[in-house]
Amino acid sequence: MADDKQDAPRPFDVRTVEYLLKLMTEHDLAEVDLKEGDQRIRLRKGSALVAYAPAPAVPPPVAYAPPPVAHAPGSPPSESPPPAPAKNYIEIKSPMVGSFYSRPKPDKPDYVTKGAKVTPKTVVCQVEAMKLFNEITADCSGTVVEVCVENGAGVEFNQVLFRVEPS
Repeated sequence: MADDKQDAPRPFDVRTVEYLLKLMTEHDLAEVDLKEGDQRIRLRKGSALVAYAPAPAVPPPVAYAPPPVAHAPGSPPSESPPPAPAKNYIEIKSPMVGSFYSRPKPDKPDYVTKGAKVTPKTVVCQVEAMKLFNEITADCSGTVVEVCVENGAGVEFNQVLFRVEPS
């Protein structure tokens, strides 16, 4: 007779686990610990632990740790912020944590590129947070002199996205 536990529905399917592992690799995470109802999954890199078990009745206290800083794939993480610009540029910063998109759709051109003229109402990019795409406007007038983030990269709150020479 087949084991009834194997036939029970599981909240964490293979696609979810593969997606979590991809995120762990992209963002250089050592551990992911998730809970859904009374089910829990914990994935750790560098050890043999992959756990799937009922969650404890009272979760252990969690210490706050700032999220990892995103960096371009294939490049080492930077220990310090990018150097300040030599000129008096206006910096357009991310208002939230999320994924940076330089174009409205993958088959469309970038909102702005280096050398583009912007006004306060010019949409310069989108930042996706929790499946919501938020259009980011320049909020200044001038010429884009630097695009600081690659399309699809993760961004942090207040991270510089563009530098604009005021006009």
